[in-house]
Amino acid sequence: MNFKAFHASLNQPKPPAGLSDALTALWLDANGQWEEAHECIRDNGDQPSAWVHAYLHHVEGVLWNADYWYGRAGKKRPACSIKEEWQQIAQALLD
Repeated sequence: MNFKAFHASLNQPKPPAGLSDALTALWLDANGQWEEAHECIRDNGDQPSAWVHAYLHHVEGVLWNADYWYGRAGKKRPACSIKEEWQQIAQALLD
């Protein structure tokens, strides 16, 4: 799946089958389901899930927790909008 197809899927009632947990969490977040997105990745230890976990805490505004997860993902909190960050993560995970 490419970014265009993933973004288009946001209009569907549920995430596309076969997505990774990290992409499913991004899909859920984009559809206003932050709690479900967090639940989807919170116990995962892989780098993509840690990156999305960081993003979700950034959205939440709990920056100390976000920064912890950015560190686990080997990333730094970006200086862009939340919307731009969501797009950057999704594109990176879909490449």
